Amino acid sequence: MYNLHSHSLLSDGCLLPSEVAVRYMVAGYRAIAITDHADYSNIESVVRAILEFTQHWPREGKLKVLPGIELTHLPLNQFKPLAKYARRQGIKVIIGHGETQVEPVIKGTNRAALEADIDILAHPGKICDSDCLIAKKKNIFLEITSRLGHRDTNRHIATCALKLGVRLILNTDSHMPEDIIGPNELMDVARKSGLNPKAINKIFQDVGKFLKEKEDR
Repeated sequence: MYNLHSHSLLSDGCLLPSEVAVRYMVAGYRAIAITDHADYSNIESVVRAILEFTQHWPREGKLKVLPGIELTHLPLNQFKPLAKYARRQGIKVIIGHGETQVEPVIKGTNRAALEADIDILAHPGKICDSDCLIAKKKNIFLEITSRLGHRDTNRHIATCALKLGVRLILNTDSHMPEDIIGPNELMDVARKSGLNPKAINKIFQDVGKFLKEKEDR
């Protein structure tokens, strides 16, 4: 099991990256990404800290930890340069903070994030079909999340993705210790989103390929 969306005290979480990693490991996960929030004010320091942490995390251990970032609440023209910067520095998982309905997000954020070099569009709210097709063309994952509030549109996202053939990913978007749920609970989130066993199995296949590609680079 994996989770590629988690936060530490490097942004708005409350745990050290090591505490985040150990809690996921004990919960039964095999791979995670630390993906703290970033914009122009902090991206250099956050990227540097996350890379430093993941470079010193034991590679032979039970849990693989990938360096990530979540580009959050950006003016629309900033997604491309900041994604390019993060990728050039060695970040493996780039998330765009999508148009969730529980936060004030600039209209057009989903499209701007999808047009940048991201891997995952997080909690994209009532995403439209045309944006889903961009995600499909660029092999960007749309997120099904367990996070309170953001998860309210999971069923809409799953329905659109299945209809148009877009890749999905299951994530916790954890900030607090109580957000780190076990694999069985995350599977329940998938089922409540309307995903059947075949669709869930396809998610694991797609994410497995993605992780292998990241490890090989």
